[in-house]
Amino acid sequence: MAAFRLTSPAFGHDEDIPERHTADGGDASPPLTWEGVPEGTKELALVCDDPDADTGVVTHWVVYGIGPDETSLPEGVPSDTLVEDPVSLVQGLNEFEESGYTGPSLDEKRGAHRCFFRLFALDTELDLPPGVRRGELRRAAKDHILGVAELVGIA
Repeated sequence: MAAFRLTSPAFGHDEDIPERHTADGGDASPPLTWEGVPEGTKELALVCDDPDADTGVVTHWVVYGIGPDETSLPEGVPSDTLVEDPVSLVQGLNEFEESGYTGPSLDEKRGAHRCFFRLFALDTELDLPPGVRRGELRRAAKDHILGVAELVGIA
């Protein structure tokens, strides 16, 4: 089986996130693909955050309830807390108290920031309502992580 790996057709690991996936552009969530989901996975969850912000870690996206047989998220996932199409998933709240993806800002004065997209393979289905925050998701998933795939984009 291939290693658990997260990629994007929009940007490579440690490469610039295209403007259309930033708060300064279209603010559309980037397309993501993965392979090598660990055996026994019951649910996938995704967190995108920026640890380089002056105010501490900024969360850009919280997603959970992704089925283990899914292999991708399309560009521009709707910002609804419950999404059924094109992929069934649940979204939490980002740093801006909004459901869905909010991209990083390209403010040149602040310098480059890393955005970590982390996909968690879980050995259970989390029983979380829509709209949880990153910390709540991480606490619920803590003892259930089978693997983590990571993609870093620069903004």
